Amino acid sequence: MHNTWFFVIIAIILLNYLLSTLISYLNIKSLKPQLPDVMLEFYDAEKYAKSQNYTRTNTRFSLITGTFSLIVILGMIFFDGFAFVDKIATQEVGNGMIKIALVFFGILFIANGIINLPFEIYDTFVIEKKFGFNKTTPKIFISDKIKGLFLSILFGAGVLALLIYFYSLTQEMFWIYAWIAISFISIFIAMFYSNLIVPLFNKQTPLPEGELRTAIENFAQNTGFELKNIFQIDGSKRSTKANAYFSGLGPKKRIVLYDTLIEQMTVNEIVAVLAHEIGHYEKKHTIKGVIVSVFNTGVTLYLFSLFVSYPQISEALGVEGIKFHIALIAFAILYTPISMITGLIMNISSRKNEFEADNFAKNQGLGEELISGLKKLSVNNLSNLTPHPVHVFLNYSHPPLLKRIENLKK
Repeated sequence: MHNTWFFVIIAIILLNYLLSTLISYLNIKSLKPQLPDVMLEFYDAEKYAKSQNYTRTNTRFSLITGTFSLIVILGMIFFDGFAFVDKIATQEVGNGMIKIALVFFGILFIANGIINLPFEIYDTFVIEKKFGFNKTTPKIFISDKIKGLFLSILFGAGVLALLIYFYSLTQEMFWIYAWIAISFISIFIAMFYSNLIVPLFNKQTPLPEGELRTAIENFAQNTGFELKNIFQIDGSKRSTKANAYFSGLGPKKRIVLYDTLIEQMTVNEIVAVLAHEIGHYEKKHTIKGVIVSVFNTGVTLYLFSLFVSYPQISEALGVEGIKFHIALIAFAILYTPISMITGLIMNISSRKNEFEADNFAKNQGLGEELISGLKKLSVNNLSNLTPHPVHVFLNYSHPPLLKRIENLKK
């Protein structure tokens, strides 16, 4: 029999879908045919129309995939799909919470991958190719999927096994031990991401000696920022889109420049972009982000610990009794409103941090170079210049380009 939690879960799923659909509609309607004056020197009419078409295409495709996902999840709930998979896992394994959960999520993971594969192929080889971005070959695509599967098994299955192991030992107090373990894993990945994960997908080579490396090192030295690791990555083998990022903590921090970025920007523009990234370190945004993430993980695990031992939670998805893996799925849905609120707060904080990092670069005398670099990134990536304010408020971790330019010109 359906209980109250069943109807709460259905309501959350439907409301979340309707909200995302409304925001997508507003975002499409906010596209303006007239090019903003500050971008006149970078866009022509054809290129600007292409950028708006790119936004429309991606938004409509997102609506299609979102609607499909809604149908699948509702079908799983109304027709006891999770109970069916749980029965298969239990029959295959027999006893053992960890083994049953691993088989259960393994089946869901494989099924989800198969179902979504056509959408991923279409996105990569049709949409991205149509707009001139895709450089991924079928070989690279398949290789990425296999490596991603390996990492998902390594980290996903490992974390899940830890959660259930701690739960079997301590019941509702498992969240404390899980919090410590997951925080350690997250910090470890943050420190060694570029050393351990990135090489599986991309080739990183030290930036060769020359004008660019000298300019970066001189800037870092002048600002008192200790920097030894500057790398170039072969992002062009998958896409023409440009990017640059910092990774690692403490002595493990490094600058990573996409080869596409080096091709598209001048030396001073690249230094300005990196000055922005250094600004994040100087303002302690990176450390604060890690602390907030660890705190958020603890709160989430604590709330989950309050639900996991209630049989009504599992029964809402058609499974009798207390089952950790079923309760985890139900809680993930029930947590959606809270995650939206925490995500909203984190996005507001993130946009504030981006303005502060921009100001750091401006205070180093690189404001105009940063504006020019951001404009080039926007044009080359066909970014939406006029996103709807509600969409920005709820979903943007970075301020829109025009807001950043306005701030830099103050």
